[in-house]
Amino acid sequence: MVDVPPPFIPGAFVGAAHHYRVRVYFEDTDLSGIVYHANYLRYMERARSDMLRIAGIDQRAAMEGGEGTWAVTDLAIKYRRPAKLDDDLLVVSTVEAVRGASVVIAQRILRGPDELTNGHVTAAFLSPAGRPRRQPAGWADRFTAIMNGETIPC
Repeated sequence: MVDVPPPFIPGAFVGAAHHYRVRVYFEDTDLSGIVYHANYLRYMERARSDMLRIAGIDQRAAMEGGEGTWAVTDLAIKYRRPAKLDDDLLVVSTVEAVRGASVVIAQRILRGPDELTNGHVTAAFLSPAGRPRRQPAGWADRFTAIMNGETIPC
């Protein structure tokens, strides 16, 4: 008999904020053991994707159904302190604005109480032809609920 590890626990909402844990692995770092700058964007992307999944926003179904997909249209990031090999990080994401075809999400990467990185991402929903289009029915309502710290029915 093989012992099975507990199920993977994705991120979770804490009020209006989505919390997502990340462990820094060797592959994330440069030769000095410092996280390579582009990997902070990967951590933020994973956290956003997890936030949407938990909120019941099915990106894959929208893509496969021909409705469209999300694309980052604007990104601002500020690096404050470096993350290092084996750090246990927390990505905290909050929805700041909801529009018909886009959403603005603020994200912070923390190591304990220390903020290492923060950023703002605007993601637009695009048609299969790459043109902006309204989010699928109900998605804007879910983002607004997240922004207001409401319980999201999934």
